[in-house]
Amino acid sequence: MKHSVCLLEAVNLALASEMRRDEEIVLLGEDIGVNGGVFRATANLRDEFGLKRVMDTPLAESMIAGLSIGMASQGLKPVAEIQFMGFIFPALEQIICHAARMRNRTRGRLTCPMVIRAPFGGGIHAPEHHSESTEALLAHIPGLKVVIPSSPARAYGLLLAAIRDPDPVLFLEPKRIYRSQQQEILDNGEALPLGSCFTLREGSDITLISWGAMITETLAAAEHFQNKGVNCEVIDVASISPLDMTTILASVKKTGRVVIVHEAPRNAGIGAEIAATIAERALLDLQAPIARVTGYDTVMPYFRLENHYLPNTQDIIDSINETLEFA
Repeated sequence: MKHSVCLLEAVNLALASEMRRDEEIVLLGEDIGVNGGVFRATANLRDEFGLKRVMDTPLAESMIAGLSIGMASQGLKPVAEIQFMGFIFPALEQIICHAARMRNRTRGRLTCPMVIRAPFGGGIHAPEHHSESTEALLAHIPGLKVVIPSSPARAYGLLLAAIRDPDPVLFLEPKRIYRSQQQEILDNGEALPLGSCFTLREGSDITLISWGAMITETLAAAEHFQNKGVNCEVIDVASISPLDMTTILASVKKTGRVVIVHEAPRNAGIGAEIAATIAERALLDLQAPIARVTGYDTVMPYFRLENHYLPNTQDIIDSINETLEFA
């Protein structure tokens, strides 16, 4: 059956679909049951699956992560929600020291099939702890997969894959685009591959690399140049750990020019890792320096300055022009 859904509804659809298929899946988090979560991503799921499978927890992120690890090690498949990415820090000890190391520590005897969902990023006029983009911190941890959907279809398929994965997955949902677009999705239970990029536009003149909410502005910039006869290839990274450099390098070899876009701070961001790998493995294919369009190395400001912090379409256009003009 096809559904016309936004990204938020696609998350709900994937959760419901997988919970019907697999009785070992349980949801837990703050206000996810009775209220359906702060953004209503889990709305109506408690009514269908009951309080034993959709559990409200105290405001205790470390406990949520620790309980999920215990469940996962004993045969359940927990999907935990952290209300905002900026609240995840109390849970990092559990995630980094235990969830990420379970397979290695037990030499494969135990795995940790758990998902932690968290809305992240700016753009909704929220305070700084509700607007952070610290995905690079999580991607640095061996044993964790970090996935960021950029559309309803990818949210549905990637969340199914994350739930089915035998190891822990951080599933970061760009809340700025939770309700910004509708897509027709066939609820057929087909997962998308983790650890793979998606080429959203084929092009021959320049490669644009982004993920999450910034895909919207990146595609708008590509459309601007299409009208000027410049063909931009747009790559949605989707999985920042593991990182699919094979797809990226193939595109760079074809175009010779690269602009990387992310809203997270510039310093030590995922864009820097992508740029470094391109420089190591495809330097002779480049016709211009690699450009980055990013957020600033500062705390996300309050809403009056939020739009000054977030990269916009014009910022990307300016960077593309500079890259194309390099001789």
